[in-house]
Amino acid sequence: MYVTDPIADMLARIRNANMVYHESVDMPVSKAKLAIAKIMKEEGYIKNYRVINDPKLPYGILKLYLNYGPNKERVIQGLRRISKPGRRIYVKKDELPKVMSGLGTAVISTSQGMMTDSEARKLGLGGEVVCYIW
Repeated sequence: MYVTDPIADMLARIRNANMVYHESVDMPVSKAKLAIAKIMKEEGYIKNYRVINDPKLPYGILKLYLNYGPNKERVIQGLRRISKPGRRIYVKKDELPKVMSGLGTAVISTSQGMMTDSEARKLGLGGEVVCYIW
């Protein structure tokens, strides 16, 4: 299956699975998706992630285990793709966004890899704003 914007597809799959309280969600794996999954795990938005290599499939599968509160509260309230293939959004180190006044996370693709807005701020790096998670 060919997808024009794989990161937007990933965020849509997570959003849809989160709305109906699924325990996990599967998607084709890529380096960018793995980096976003790592950030989501470090920030506590998902429990864990795993890469499954099935010899019957032409591509690997990234399996994300979603996180919910004790009374089924959603940890992920929202996901938004910011920089799209048709319109890339770049920011300088002084213009890094704060999501929900610092309560959310902005994923930034920098020259040193994907990282959160707070990490980029500490390292003094700008880059492409991939998505917001809150």
